[in-house]
Amino acid sequence: MHSKSIFIMAIIALSFILPQNAIAYIGPGAGITAIGTVIALISAVLIAILGFFLYPIKRLLSKLKYKKRKQKQA
Repeated sequence: MHSKSIFIMAIIALSFILPQNAIAYIGPGAGITAIGTVIALISAVLIAILGFFLYPIKRLLSKLKYKKRKQKQA
């Protein structure tokens, strides 16, 4: 009885591991929309990261330029 339950569990595990055919169709409109969404999401994340790091540097450089201008005027 024990070997029979192991065999059944192995069959169930293999059915989850092995790939199965999916009979599905994604139309061209849905495919292009999905690709566009992924590109927009990646772009938004990259721009957010870039802005997070570059904005403080831009402010620092602006303050340094302001101090240099003020020193030249004095």
